[in-house]
Amino acid sequence: MSQEVIRGIALPPPAQPGDALDRVDTPSLVLDLTAFEANLRAMQAWADRHQVALRPHAKAHKCPEIARRQLALGARGICCQKVSEALPFVAAGIADIHISNEVVGESKLRLLAQLARAARVSVCVDNADALAALSQAMAQAGVAVDVLVEVDVGQGRCGVADEQAVLALAHQARALPGVDFAGLQAYHGSVQHLRSRAERASVCRQAARAAASYQQLLRESGIACDTVTGGGTGSAEFDAASGVYTELQAGSYAFMDVDYGANEWGGPLAFRNSLFLLATVMSTPAPDRVILDAGLKSASAECGPPAVFGAPGLTCVAVNDEHSVVRVEPGAAAPALGSVLKLVPSHVDPTFNLHDGLVVVKDGVVADVWEIAARGFSR
Repeated sequence: MSQEVIRGIALPPPAQPGDALDRVDTPSLVLDLTAFEANLRAMQAWADRHQVALRPHAKAHKCPEIARRQLALGARGICCQKVSEALPFVAAGIADIHISNEVVGESKLRLLAQLARAARVSVCVDNADALAALSQAMAQAGVAVDVLVEVDVGQGRCGVADEQAVLALAHQARALPGVDFAGLQAYHGSVQHLRSRAERASVCRQAARAAASYQQLLRESGIACDTVTGGGTGSAEFDAASGVYTELQAGSYAFMDVDYGANEWGGPLAFRNSLFLLATVMSTPAPDRVILDAGLKSASAECGPPAVFGAPGLTCVAVNDEHSVVRVEPGAAAPALGSVLKLVPSHVDPTFNLHDGLVVVKDGVVADVWEIAARGFSR
């Protein structure tokens, strides 16, 4: 075969608008538009009910079209976890982005300064030297960013947990050029996956008390602290009602996954699965086992294997590089060779990062394919 012919071969998209679901090439990441929109409305209504802002986390999906739809329903802005991750969102016209992380390093600060020329940008700080470097880089570029002092309210990751350190960073931010003190970030990640609502509620109360104490400390020192941002899908129910948080950073609520599905849910925030991985049965080697064409290069498995959706008696028991092994329980109907299964990813965020596009389906028909434009933007 000549090189000219090889150059003329292009990988077609996994689907075209109007295609039936069973014509989507696999493995493909698929979004059920009806369930997705219901989830968006439910979280926005919850935030509105409690008069807090919703700032959904785009690290969950890395897709500008999803962010646009969240903003259209009333979200204040979005979160990104890395400076580079924000690039496709700014390019898509998203004008209010919080980098919910510390930013350290000359190249990242230069990029941050460029973004600050095109959008309102805020970042987290938990170190005086890092804050000084941030200030210098922004001032030299002739821009300014908002800074939020990150406080550790139980996560045990980034953030300061000392009153004097919080005060010192706030005073430093108010005194330096190129930065404006804007408030606190008080995110508690591990509470998101505590299984019982009662346990999540208890830990959220503790986190809110800690955040409130830092906020009060600042106010008593004459420093306005109007923003306390944090919260996630598993804690939003309680953070919104706390009277402390002014912004919610939930992201996975729009999609759900196996890990979040293991939580106890109830009330208006019982979200639906909207994100699926389509996989084809490529081998039927034994009556109790079928093999799918989707593996670790299509779905993250650090939270366990994906779940087979809507097919009782089928259990994904192993995920390899290019294959998944599905056990057929006694009495269950084994799927035929070439049939397509819907899998629920075990963890949304890293699964999105494995795909270039998201096949959007409504009523079993492909409506669109949205670009996952920030895939791999992790610097």
